[in-house]
Amino acid sequence: MLSRKGIIPEEYVLTRLAEDPAEPRYRARQRRARFVSKKGNCNVAHKNIREQGRFLQDVFTTLVDLKWPHTLLIFTMSFLCSWLLFAMAWWLIAFAHGDLAPSKGTAEPCVTSIHSFSSAFLFSIEVQVTIGFGGRMVTEECPLAILILIVQNIVGLMINAIMLGCIFMKTAQAHRRAETLIFSKHAVIALRHGRLCFMLRVGDLRKSMIISATIHMQVVRKTTSPEGEVVPLHQVDIPMENGVGGNSIFLVAPLIIYHVIDANSPLYDLAPSDLHHHQDLEIIVILEGVVETTGITTQARTSYLADEILWGQRFVPIVAEEDGRYSVDYSKFGNTIKVPTPLCTARQLDEDHSLLEALTLASARGPLRKRSVPMAKAKPKFSISPDSLS
Repeated sequence: MLSRKGIIPEEYVLTRLAEDPAEPRYRARQRRARFVSKKGNCNVAHKNIREQGRFLQDVFTTLVDLKWPHTLLIFTMSFLCSWLLFAMAWWLIAFAHGDLAPSKGTAEPCVTSIHSFSSAFLFSIEVQVTIGFGGRMVTEECPLAILILIVQNIVGLMINAIMLGCIFMKTAQAHRRAETLIFSKHAVIALRHGRLCFMLRVGDLRKSMIISATIHMQVVRKTTSPEGEVVPLHQVDIPMENGVGGNSIFLVAPLIIYHVIDANSPLYDLAPSDLHHHQDLEIIVILEGVVETTGITTQARTSYLADEILWGQRFVPIVAEEDGRYSVDYSKFGNTIKVPTPLCTARQLDEDHSLLEALTLASARGPLRKRSVPMAKAKPKFSISPDSLS
């Protein structure tokens, strides 16, 4: 309006003061959905499962897999329902025998001191929980009452065994131990022994060890077969190397696990530029072992997307010897430093060895060369003549 009236020149007027929310100026690049999250959870939703009855065939596992609020609700309702059910049975026995309104000269009651449903409910709790306050008890008058007493004891023991076992298994689940098994936030690719290697760091925060610990790695990507079949989650196993060889590791201190990118590796044609544009690449790392204190097998998982892989960097050392023992500085667990690394694929590096030779020569010279300056001969501040010695 001001520009139309000639008060302010048009070149100084903002033509668009606010962006239209319906028409954004740019669209953020959508990140690839993870198959496995950084915390190890599988990002898979199961839909349209028709055979729901299969879950009831394994009731114990179903109860353990439930969330804590649902488990506690089932735990409480199982005891309440059993108490109410047997309370109804005790009340019917007392009603049929005429114990609810006893008269003078009647026979001995089946259960003493039961006069209402409330007293029958209290007696049901006393029988199943084996409290036994002493005010109510079963007599020899009714054989049916003795049979109900035996049945309720057996049912109570079964409910205790199932529910307490379920609570124990939920508290001692393997993924609880995996909370103290940590992985580096980023993975790196750099030279090691003259070969490009994919490296990551893994550590254990607890002093109790993971026995028979093994580590595996898979590459998950979207592929298309020669016949045109699209495989959205194609999994390829690739070997991992460590200091002792093989997949077994001795996880006392943090270790750097690496994979040599050779001709058999699915990362053989991976270039630095692909880490920013290769959205279909995800590397899953699985650490599995037996907990030393409980003997339960645990598994820790994580994954690295393409933009979480750093090219040309290396992990800094975090283990040092102090006062006769080794100490670990976990504040530098994920820290990396840049190192000379060829900006090419492993295939190109194998085909052209001159790239590695040039890089080795450049690193041998160093980034900075100290200038050698000849030192001048210093003049003595005083001299001693031979005559003075005589």
